[in-house]
Amino acid sequence: MKINPDKCVACGNCIYVCPVGAIYVDPTLKRATIDRNECVECYACYYGLSTEHLNPGFVRTVRKLLQFGRVRFDPEPDICPTAAFEPDHLEWPRVVRRAFSDPRATHESTGVQGRGTEEVKTNDVTKRVRQGEVGFTIEFGRPGVGVWFRDIEKMTQALAEAKIPFEKKNPLTLLMSDVATGKLKQDILGEKVLSAIVEIKVTVDRTEEILRLVREVEKQIDTVIALGVSTRCDENGEEHVVAPILERFGYRIQRAKTNTGLGRITNPEEEVRFQVEAATM
Repeated sequence: MKINPDKCVACGNCIYVCPVGAIYVDPTLKRATIDRNECVECYACYYGLSTEHLNPGFVRTVRKLLQFGRVRFDPEPDICPTAAFEPDHLEWPRVVRRAFSDPRATHESTGVQGRGTEEVKTNDVTKRVRQGEVGFTIEFGRPGVGVWFRDIEKMTQALAEAKIPFEKKNPLTLLMSDVATGKLKQDILGEKVLSAIVEIKVTVDRTEEILRLVREVEKQIDTVIALGVSTRCDENGEEHVVAPILERFGYRIQRAKTNTGLGRITNPEEEVRFQVEAATM
C-alpha cells in the first residue's frame, strides 16, 4: 500500500485504522507515510476508511487559513478526504503479506480466504480430526501485532524436530522448503503478516507434549500466540479426556466452534479424496 503525497493532507485519520501501527505523519514532509517494513498489506486503511474526493490543494488552503483563527478543520474520523491511498503492485515475496493479512484475499494454495485455513470448521465432512486424536491450531500475531515468518519458523522447526506432522492443506505447510525439518522458504523469512496459523494433529497421548513444546518455543517469539485445540465429543456432546489436561496446564476452556454433523458430501469423488487426506495427515 502507498499514500499519494500529492493527495494527502495529513489529517491523520489513517493512523488509527492501521492494525500494526505502520502509518505515521512525517513531520518533515507533513504527509502521512507508510513504514513499508512494518506494513502487512492488510488493506485495512484502503477498505476501512470511507473516501471523499476533495481537492487536496483546497483542503490544505482552508486548513491553513483557519489555523490563523485557531480553528481546526478536520474531516470525519472515518474518512480519507482526498482518497490518497493507492494499492501497490505486489510481487513475490511481498505478495505473501496480503495473502495472510487481508481477509478479502484468497490463498492461491488452498483456495480459502483469510489466512487460507479451514481448520476443523468442516470436520464433519473432512474428518481431519478423528476419535482418539487432537488437532492444534497455533495462531501467531492476532490481534493487531503481526508476526515475522522468521519467528514462525522457530515453532515449525521445533515441531518437526519432535516428529509432529503438519496439515498438508495449509498455506504455511506449502511455504516450507523442507517439511521434514519445518524450514520455511528462505525468501519469505523477512516478510511480516498480520497473522498465520500452523495446523498439526497428534494422538491424544501426545497432548501434554505439544502444550509443553509450544510454551517453551513461544518464549523465543515476540508476538501473540493463541492456541486452539480440537477433539471429538462423546455421544452427549461432552469431552472428558483432553479438557482435564488443558485445565491442568492452566487453560480456561471456552468452546469456540462445534461441528453438529450436518455437513454432507454430494460428490462421491470428493468423499474419497477427503477420506484419503484424513488418513494420510
